Amino acid sequence: GGKMKKLFTLFVLMFAVFCLAACGDDPAEKGGYDYDAIPDTMESADGKYEIAFVTDIGQLKDKSFNQGTWEGVKRFAKENEKSYKYYQPANANNATDEDRIAAFEQAIANGAKIVVAAGFMQANALYGVADATTGDVILEGVASKYPDVKFVFIDGWAQGFENVAAVIFQEEQAGYLAGYAAVMEGYTSLGFSGGGGGTNPACQRFGYGFVQGANDAAKAKDINVKMKYSWLHGSTFSASAELQAMLNGWYETGTEVVFSCGGSMCTSAFGAAAANQGKVIGVDVDQSGDSPTVITSATKGLREGTMYALEKFYADKWAEIGNKDVNLGAKDNAVGLPTDTWSMTKFTKEDYEKLFNDIKEGKVVVDANVAGAETKSYSNVTMDYIQ
Repeated sequence: GGKMKKLFTLFVLMFAVFCLAACGDDPAEKGGYDYDAIPDTMESADGKYEIAFVTDIGQLKDKSFNQGTWEGVKRFAKENEKSYKYYQPANANNATDEDRIAAFEQAIANGAKIVVAAGFMQANALYGVADATTGDVILEGVASKYPDVKFVFIDGWAQGFENVAAVIFQEEQAGYLAGYAAVMEGYTSLGFSGGGGGTNPACQRFGYGFVQGANDAAKAKDINVKMKYSWLHGSTFSASAELQAMLNGWYETGTEVVFSCGGSMCTSAFGAAAANQGKVIGVDVDQSGDSPTVITSATKGLREGTMYALEKFYADKWAEIGNKDVNLGAKDNAVGLPTDTWSMTKFTKEDYEKLFNDIKEGKVVVDANVAGAETKSYSNVTMDYIQ
């Protein structure tokens, strides 16, 4: 067995070198876990893929929402030796409900037992559309068409189907922590640039929480802070020259830090910040490894929430989450700021832990009712709503 042993040692050494190369970049960025080491495409022996992921608009690797969800799918599949595959609806940012249904049906034809769907825009494809007056079905959704398949609706809501579980997050808490930290750190001129055109519930909660956190910190310091707040150029969650030009203008006229909230939009924020020595607050996942302009990120547990739902399914505990809104927040450690990678110096980890626990225990309550957040008046924040 001498030869075998030698080969084995060589393999271990090669693996160690590979791991250094892969993780050397910034393992902390991913919480010390190398998600990139799990391939995005796998070949299953029987040509069936039992865990499927249907993406939202934007790219799979958007450094944000799709990517965080996909990493949860991949990690669960790898750790539990399940086959997996992702599907992107046709027509990218202009995907229709029919395009989404086609992606679901492709996944089901390929043997999916459970489909993870990212983003609130999947609702019609999942639940169908009925005529408001007659109740006649105009579009049959996949949930009723495929009762034996389970669906995990990330950032969605339950709609009466036992085979759909909705996983949502208390983004307002993550936004609050980011706004509070930024003002405590000494920034007095802030910006919020959101995706989805002001109709995306998750982005709305992030933004509204951000204002509340900034306001409470400003109140504690007895100062007034300014905030530019806009949904412009973010409806498709994509980077664009227009978005970058707008943010460039913000930085040039004194904005110090922008909370960029919306998938691939972040690259426009990074570009504008870099050109002006400005700073960015990332969103969804820890974006510190994506640009040196990122001071921290308002994260939500997309990976954890996805894995949580998959675990329930494979443990035969689907009944606990089917037709329910599973709402994860500070109490579940599913929102927060990654303190290991942030560049805060005045707002300490201890300050953060205390605030986080106050939210966890309900001593600090962040309002999640986003209606009119842009036009509300705040005691210590002067809002400049840009439409």
